Amino acid sequence: MMFSESQFDGGFASTQITNSPAAANRDTFGVVPLTIKQISEASHSGDDKSNFVVAGADVVNVTVVGMVFNIVERNTDVTFTLDDGTGKLECKIWLNEPFDKLQIEEVREGIYVHVDGHLKSFKGERHVAIFSVRPVTNFDEITFHFIACIHNHLRTSKVQKIQGDGTALSQNTNSNPNTPIQNGTNGFKTTLPSQLSIPFNVDGLKGFDQMVLAYLQLPANYGNEKGIHTDELVQKLKLSHDKIMESIRTLEDEGMIYSTIDEFHYKATSSS
Repeated sequence: MMFSESQFDGGFASTQITNSPAAANRDTFGVVPLTIKQISEASHSGDDKSNFVVAGADVVNVTVVGMVFNIVERNTDVTFTLDDGTGKLECKIWLNEPFDKLQIEEVREGIYVHVDGHLKSFKGERHVAIFSVRPVTNFDEITFHFIACIHNHLRTSKVQKIQGDGTALSQNTNSNPNTPIQNGTNGFKTTLPSQLSIPFNVDGLKGFDQMVLAYLQLPANYGNEKGIHTDELVQKLKLSHDKIMESIRTLEDEGMIYSTIDEFHYKATSSS
């Protein structure tokens, strides 16, 4: 892959992840880092949803990083081809809001971009419906993304194996209230995660992190396409700027929030 050194002058990537409580319930809602090869090899989930399955876990929202080619602009949308060295993928952003036009203005052919969006299929062709796109400003972000993809795949595969072993164990042992493996008698369930992290289980978050996430998930704030400025979080939550930024980094790493128009505006990936 060829890189344009002039493009990279700062910034860094975040890892996004997702969770599901058991192998039989593979739903995921976070943003999962994937290569285009992984996307092209993903299978359909086989249920009523349009989800894809990667390493045994359903994937809805993805993060991909690659070079932009073949930009096609229309009045209603802009499409381009993303090439990450493992394959090519069509990406499309609908120009429904002024914010969408603002995002796409920074995208041009020959640069690397970071794309977050919904993984979809139309007439057998996979594509990403973009909800966030920004130029990559640091070479390290590309390397970091591929490391996140590898980490996600290895851990997901390991968890699927553990869940499979747990299912087999539950068929041969009598569970008790202290055994977190599901059986048909007492209804206890496994608590094993099926993806890299648990972005929508806030039990493991610190109090400040939960406050920031809860504020970003308020209906009025979640509906704000530009996201919420860090200064507003400081003012409304009565926390120091350092604590706000620490929580933002944590939530971004967990795939619960993402930056929008700049590094000061953030939006939750889910409303609840």
